Amino acid sequence: MVTAVVLIQAERALLEETAEALAALKGVSEVYTVSGEWDIVAMVRCKSNEAVADVVAGKMLQIPGINRTKTLVAFRSFTELDLDAIFPVA
Repeated sequence: MVTAVVLIQAERALLEETAEALAALKGVSEVYTVSGEWDIVAMVRCKSNEAVADVVAGKMLQIPGINRTKTLVAFRSFTELDLDAIFPVA
């Protein structure tokens, strides 16, 4: 599984609609509106780098309101969520 964090700058007037459209994409597991330089953070989880590229460079950039993206591909995960999947606790 490949996980990517996608930082998105969006049109302020379309922020909610853009976030909802992102959340509806297959491969996008979570979407957050945030403060700061970036407006939206989307978590993309796919089976391959190619599938991540299809979501980010293909589907995401077709959504109205997205001005710019920056994609960070995760190397390792250290969250409880991922550790619980590997080592379930009864």
